Parts: sequence; C-alpha cells; structure tokens
Amino acid sequence: MISIILPFFNSEEYLKESIQSVLNQNFHDWELILVNDGSTDNSKDIARSYRDSRIYYFEQENKGVSEARNLGLRNMKGDYFCFLDSDDVLPPKSLKSRLSIFELNPNIHFVDGRVIKMDKTLNITTQEWQPTHEGNPLKDLVSLNGNCFLGLTWMIKRISGKNYQFDTNLTHSEDLLFYMKLARNGGEYSFTDDPILYYRDTPHSAMKNLKGLEHGYRFTGNSIKEWNEVDKKLLKTYQFRYKKAMFLAYLRVFQPINAILTIF
Repeated sequence: MISIILPFFNSEEYLKESIQSVLNQNFHDWELILVNDGSTDNSKDIARSYRDSRIYYFEQENKGVSEARNLGLRNMKGDYFCFLDSDDVLPPKSLKSRLSIFELNPNIHFVDGRVIKMDKTLNITTQEWQPTHEGNPLKDLVSLNGNCFLGLTWMIKRISGKNYQFDTNLTHSEDLLFYMKLARNGGEYSFTDDPILYYRDTPHSAMKNLKGLEHGYRFTGNSIKEWNEVDKKLLKTYQFRYKKAMFLAYLRVFQPINAILTIF
C-alpha cells in the first residue's frame, strides 16, 4: 500500500482538484492522509466531504507544513509513502509508474519521475524537469546540481521501525534536509520517465519567500557539516551553489543589498 500525505492550509481553491487526482489513480491500493493545518476557509468542509474509506482526515492548530507532514507520517500505514501539496496534481499513472521501478531492484529506496510545471490553471506548461541520477543520492543532494531534487517528489520505501520526521525549525529547505537524512542511511535512488507531478506555479509558492529560503539553506549547511559522509570539498560546493542561487534570486527582485549579504 502507498500512503499519500497531503497537508493543507486555506486551500479551498485547489484542494478538491488535488484530492480528485488521487482518486483518479490507476493504482488503487493507497491511503490518503489529509492534514488540516488550522485552516479558516472552506478547506475543512471540502476535505471532510469525501466518503472513500481510503481517505483519512486529521487536523491541528496552525503549526506549519512540517508539523502537518509529521502528523501524517506518524499515522501512515503504507509500505511506501509520498507527499502531495494541496495545490498540485498527480497524473493518473503517478503512483503505479513509481511503484513499478521499485520492483526492478530491491536496493531501490527512493523513486522519482518527471515533473511538469504549469500555470495556475494547469493549462500551460512552463517548464519540465527530468531526474537523471541513479544510485545513492546523498552527494548529489549536497551538490545542489538538480539531478535528483526538485522538491517533495520522491516515493519512499518505508523501513519498519524508522521514525520519519521533518525538522520543524525550517519553513524552507525542510524537504532537502529530510531527503539528505534519508540518503545518509543508505538506499538507492532511481526514476521513471513518466510524469509523476503537475506542479502549479502560483504567486504564493513557498519559493517566493527568499529570506526563509536563505535561512533554510544556511540551517541545512550547518546540519550536514559534521557528517562523515560529507567531506570539506563537497560542503564547499554546497555553500558556493546555494550562495550563488540566493545572490541571483535577490538580484531578480531588485534587492542588491541582500544579494551582497548572502555571500558572507
């Protein structure tokens, strides 16, 4: 069984479409864990309107997406799990195409796939991303080269007894650090060529908060610098690439002072 964890906060505009994309899967042995992170709009009513026995509803006070995902992780029952944001959509073969890759090799613990970025109406494709990495993904993640990471797009083989948790100190890059910790414990990464996510690029996307993103990068760098698996050269590569990315990101929104400060 596959557990799909879907946290949401004031997501009434797109939530129904996200849930329906799970119901439309051509693989049917799944559970959908909906976690209401203190919504004040009509999201709760939308989530609770479904009567499918595979859909489970939880709620908490507004504590942020990491706490919401952790609540889902604590309650999942699947042999595999993945995540879905409340404004994104799964193509009909998303679950089955990723699951089929696991069947090829027992050493595979993480399966990804092609991500299609679209406008907010999901009518216009703005960008496509295809992973290319195979093998353990830790060094690739730390290198920030984009061969195996675009966000929470992995399906993960669940290890019995393992405690899966996001760091709740972060509002950004929590997904990157989460994956790094998993990869540090071993396991191979692979991918399908099929599309596994339609990513809705909205004005409120988390990537728009550059200060939060910079803090996430710095926190992640401080977290991994003591790991034996990350040598000094690899750590320098991480620091150079995240600082370059933040420098350019600040310049794009006409914040030259913040761009300069991010170098130090």
